[in-house]
Amino acid sequence: MPKVVTAMDYWANAMQMGFVLAEAHGVIAMRLLGAMGVWSVPKTENSRMLNEKVFAFVKGSTDASLAAIAGNTPDVVAAAAIKPIRRATYYNHKRLTRRGLKRF
Repeated sequence: MPKVVTAMDYWANAMQMGFVLAEAHGVIAMRLLGAMGVWSVPKTENSRMLNEKVFAFVKGSTDASLAAIAGNTPDVVAAAAIKPIRRATYYNHKRLTRRGLKRF
């Protein structure tokens, strides 16, 4: 018997995307403050910023494709696409928040 998809299945994905958006805004703000010399960011932050996006999007699209090929429901496919991006934004936000303001 196929899985019955409920509104809550889609709501869970919407919540995860909300977290991605909120954390991404925080990460962007901290990186901009770092570029201005106010926030403490490592010298490798610019290259890291580019590399992690490529990895997260490729991993998300691959996982979503595999989930779709396996015959999963749309909510499972979307969750597979969101998961690597959510992981990247969560850990970036956590890492940069801990660094804090630059000491002058």
